[in-house]
Amino acid sequence: MTFAAKANALWAYANPRKFLATTERVLPVFWWTAAACLAVGLVWGFFFTPDDYRQGSTVKIIYLHVPSALMAINCWLMMLATSLVWLVRRHHVSALAARAAAPVGIVMTLIALATGAIWGQPMWGTWWAWDPRLTSFLILFLFYLGYVALWEAIEDPDTAADLTSVLCLVGSVFALLSRYAVNFWNQGLHQGASVMRAAAITGSDTEEKVSNVFFVPLMVCIIGFVLLFIALVLYRTGTEIRARRIRALLARERAGA
Repeated sequence: MTFAAKANALWAYANPRKFLATTERVLPVFWWTAAACLAVGLVWGFFFTPDDYRQGSTVKIIYLHVPSALMAINCWLMMLATSLVWLVRRHHVSALAARAAAPVGIVMTLIALATGAIWGQPMWGTWWAWDPRLTSFLILFLFYLGYVALWEAIEDPDTAADLTSVLCLVGSVFALLSRYAVNFWNQGLHQGASVMRAAAITGSDTEEKVSNVFFVPLMVCIIGFVLLFIALVLYRTGTEIRARRIRALLARERAGA
């Protein structure tokens, strides 16, 4: 199959009917696999890993903080991708997918901020610091709130999709800053990247920043969060499609009356 044929096959899922039919088949797989990964990863991490020699049992917050922070950032980047598809191709499913993902991103960001504060307090001696990564993450959270509010404030769905897509483009700067702020500003309190290390995956001679005793259950939790995110977005996108159909039917009835 050529690249053009594969692209056309992918664009076929922009058809709401085909999207709904496909998601109804695959959603149970995502739900149950996510539940299994989260159950195994969290139980393994919280109950069967040792305390850290410096941070004690506080280190176990990593099993919630890191996956939620990772998904909060990547949720916005997913919204950016679907918003660009809307702006270029005008596929309504992509705009509705971005809208459906926003509340999930808000919850992930809240979890990351809350667990980060709990983790940071005994380490830094404060619940909050205007650290570059923490500040950019808070701004990202405000962009999430503004994105949802903008959708709700505009009655015409196409106009709302256009304006929220532009907002998503602007907010992507802070999504990237949340990920790479530590690399840009070395004076921040937040530690640098210590999880997604090639050494921890490949077993190379490079120094590992996360011991495998923590790394393996953490990866199971991350996989669980990713699968849960996919399931929630697919489910909520289907809900948005159905809600749009209902609004269209009601508008036709009012017009006919």
